[in-house]
Amino acid sequence: MSDQNWVKIERVFDAPIDAVWAMWTDPEMFKTWYGPMGMSVPVAEMDVRVGGTRKISMEMVSPERTMTMWFTGVYKETSAPTRLVYTESMCDADGNLIPPSAMGMPEGHPDIIEVIVELHEDGGKTHMTMVHVGVVAGTAGDAGWGQAIDKMGALLAP
Repeated sequence: MSDQNWVKIERVFDAPIDAVWAMWTDPEMFKTWYGPMGMSVPVAEMDVRVGGTRKISMEMVSPERTMTMWFTGVYKETSAPTRLVYTESMCDADGNLIPPSAMGMPEGHPDIIEVIVELHEDGGKTHMTMVHVGVVAGTAGDAGWGQAIDKMGALLAP
C-alpha cells in the first residue's frame, strides 16, 4: 500500500476518440465496462454537463448474497471529447449521501472524491489518462479501476 492518495491509469486504445468518450459519457456504454470483474452496473444515470448529476449502482451477485454499492456525483468539467471531471460520493439508492465507512471503506476515506479523464487522439488511436483523487494507490479501489479499464479496452478492441 502507498501513501499516494490517487490512482493514475494511462492507456492507449486502438479506437477513435469519440468511441472512448462515449464509454465515459453514454450511460448504456458506461454500464458495459465500469467496475471490477464480477460487478455489473444495473443503473447509470448520467446528465453529462457542468453541474449535471450522476448516480451509478454497482452490483455483485454471489450464492450467499447480493452486494450493491451506489455512487453519486456532479460533473465539474465536460469538454467533449477531451476532458471530463466529476465528483463521486457513496450514497443510498435514493441518492442520499452516506459515509464511506457504512460501506466498509477504511477510516479516513474521503466523503467526496474526484475523477479526471483526459483524452487525445494520435494516428487513429486514443490516449487516455484517468486520475482518481481519493483512491489510495495499491488498494482494492486501485485494482478495481485497472480491471474496469481492461474491460473497456476489450470492448474497444478492433
